[in-house]
Amino acid sequence: MSLNAVELMGDVSPAPRKNILDVQGLKTYYKTRLKENVYAVDGVSFALEEGKTLGIAGESGCGKSTLALSLMGFYFPPLNFGSGSININGIDIMKLNKEQLRKQILGKEIAYIPQAAMNALNPTLKIIRFIEDMMKEHRPDLTKKQVWDIAAERFKTLNLSPDVLQSYPNELSGGMKQRTVIAISTILNPKILVADEPTSALDVTSQKTVIKLLKELLDKKFIKSLVFITHELPLLYHVTDDIMVMYAGEIVERGSAHQMIFDSLHPYTKKLMGSIIVPEEGMKENRLTAIPGTPPNLKNVPSGCRFADRCSYAQEECKQGDIPNRYVGDRVYRCIFDPDTLKEWYKNEER
Repeated sequence: MSLNAVELMGDVSPAPRKNILDVQGLKTYYKTRLKENVYAVDGVSFALEEGKTLGIAGESGCGKSTLALSLMGFYFPPLNFGSGSININGIDIMKLNKEQLRKQILGKEIAYIPQAAMNALNPTLKIIRFIEDMMKEHRPDLTKKQVWDIAAERFKTLNLSPDVLQSYPNELSGGMKQRTVIAISTILNPKILVADEPTSALDVTSQKTVIKLLKELLDKKFIKSLVFITHELPLLYHVTDDIMVMYAGEIVERGSAHQMIFDSLHPYTKKLMGSIIVPEEGMKENRLTAIPGTPPNLKNVPSGCRFADRCSYAQEECKQGDIPNRYVGDRVYRCIFDPDTLKEWYKNEER
């Protein structure tokens, strides 16, 4: 996917192309009991082309899950919309009321797999009830038998037995629950699927099954595009076309999956990769290192680069003013240093 300065950060009007998702200057915040605004998503802009997949990675607390909720329009206290726009297929969802959002967008244009999806199902209801309720809202013309037939066919297509439809959630294993939630979320063939850490709390075998399932959904055109959120950066190499890294509510780097895994530019992305065991060829020999310090308090973020206090390459100018975005071919990163300088530092550190 060719990325450019225009569509990535929204500094000017986006170039004419088919973007299924276009987010510009998005700010969302949590209101504390002391009436403080905590901006978990602070000025985020990006675009997703139809048919492509985007991974979002970063440490816990960087704003990934808040961004996922924001994309769905799930602004429930204490989460609030601040400013910016979220366009899905050309429709700015922030200009819709809750009823319009529910009927026109959710489930059909965009669907969501929540974090801890295995606990998202009401244990007192059979699986078929969740699908019947959804269809009653979006396809009231269908009979119960037609709903059953559609659900059974979809479950079989995704390697789930139709018998699961008559089961209660507590009768299913963790992996089956996760696949069932994915099947329910995509029953209306949404154009975009936002998956918030869909492989967390699963064993390696179940993780592979879920990733294979998501790829099948794309291959069979049940969904057109995927936003995959995780703190496991290397996992995205097998799932997504592009990867976007968040830190303290901001995007610090975006590029192709290969670039981000094997040739990351931003010091935070580099440190994040260095703190994870990576099985890919060319990365096995890298030393495992920890990222010093902790992320900044979002109630009082520092000026300049938000990663500066933890960055071993930071200079005094890193802590002053706004940090610009640098554009290098088809990628972007937020840092005052040019790529050659950063790469030279990384090379010296590895010696």
